Parts: sequence; C-alpha cells; structure tokens
Amino acid sequence: MVMIDTSVWIDYLSGKDNQKTNQLNYLLNNELICIGDIILLEVLQGIRFDKEFERVSKLFHNLITHNVLNTEIAYKAAQNYRYLRAKGITIRKSVDCIISTYCIENDIILLHNDKDFIPFTKYLKLQVI
Repeated sequence: MVMIDTSVWIDYLSGKDNQKTNQLNYLLNNELICIGDIILLEVLQGIRFDKEFERVSKLFHNLITHNVLNTEIAYKAAQNYRYLRAKGITIRKSVDCIISTYCIENDIILLHNDKDFIPFTKYLKLQVI
C-alpha cells in the first residue's frame, strides 16, 4: 500500500507534470493507495472553489483513508522527532513526523515531494517511492 503526501497531491491537482505526479497517476490506475486523514485535511482546506472541492472530495472518497494520529503514534512521532533532533536535524512540521511515523509503524510506502521526509528515510527506515 502507498500513502500519497500532500506535497504530491497539490502538484497533481494543480496539473503539474513532474516525476511525482506521473508516479501518482500510475499508482491511481495500478496500485492500492491510501490517504491519511491529516493529508485529506491539508489538501481540502487549500481548495478555494466549491466545484473543485466537490471534485477532489469524490476522488478522495474512493481512497482508503487512514486515521494517522492516536496516542501510540503521538509518542512514537515525538521519539522520532527527538532522535532526529539529537542528530542535528530539525523537522519543520509536526504533521510530517506524524505521517512518517505512521507509515513506518504500519509498513506503508510514502510518495512525497518534501525534503522533511528525507531524514526519516535515511535514519528511521521510512519506505518511499
């Protein structure tokens, strides 16, 4: 299973043609993909027009949605943040710690276009495309 991060959804929904959006396009037609509830929120709250909101909501309604934050993930995400911080790496957004940790703990591959995920791949075994 592959989770798609907000960074890729934004590019995809705005019609950008790049390696990550091409990968998403392929995955939508060939693989089981999912979206985290926090990612769903981030993408939908950025949509300005009602018609576009409805279109994207329908697309997301067909995906498997994971509730990515609970008490266990909160503790593990904090531990991962502290581990990286001790290595001199500061993750800019808590949501990226949550998404990374959820994917690590649930053996889910992440498709992203955000440099904050790189340390999770390098030091904490986050699987990415």
